Amino acid sequence: MTYSLNTIVLDPISKEKPRNAIILCHGYGGDGKDISLLANYWRNYLPETVFICPDGPEKCAVNPSGFQWFDLMDQTQDEILAKSLVAEMKLNRLIDEVKEKNNLNANQIGLGGFSQGCMIGLQTGIKRKDQIKCIVGYSGKIISTEHLGKNINSKPEIILMHGEKDEVVPVSFLLEAREFFRRNAYKIETKIFSDCEHRIPTQGSSAGLEFIKKNLY
Repeated sequence: MTYSLNTIVLDPISKEKPRNAIILCHGYGGDGKDISLLANYWRNYLPETVFICPDGPEKCAVNPSGFQWFDLMDQTQDEILAKSLVAEMKLNRLIDEVKEKNNLNANQIGLGGFSQGCMIGLQTGIKRKDQIKCIVGYSGKIISTEHLGKNINSKPEIILMHGEKDEVVPVSFLLEAREFFRRNAYKIETKIFSDCEHRIPTQGSSAGLEFIKKNLY
């Protein structure tokens, strides 16, 4: 079985049937290879996990060598939401394929994402009726709190992390997301990294690893 999105797959180091799966979604203009660097680090400590690192479904509007989950350029908020719903459908299909191919249940799957990958991961994970186990989000935001608030179907464990000096997706969006999830009775962890811009710092990758160990192992 092949996946519906072009995908880098890192099989478990243990060579056994996967105990669980982590799907990692790259940022705007990136690709599966970019985010697989994080997967390669985590993989050393999660030997029974299969890592799935897909390319976004569209060529990036501003970086044709990279990909996007949905278009962000010169769009209204309504247009961004509408296009994100298409991407959500494609990510949901991939999650279903990962479940089927690896004989896993939804509660054996974690979603991770950076920037736009975090945005689509949050929206998809919260709206799925079969609850995935956890979401690890870096430098992202909720695409539409109004839309998400009306479409909550599950409550996975969530950790959100952000650089204090992020000028691409300001840290205020982490605070907005934290308030949204607390208001809706989620268990959520957050970390803000000082002197950090729009990236995943070493302490962020380590914190994500510990969160996954706690929730998937």
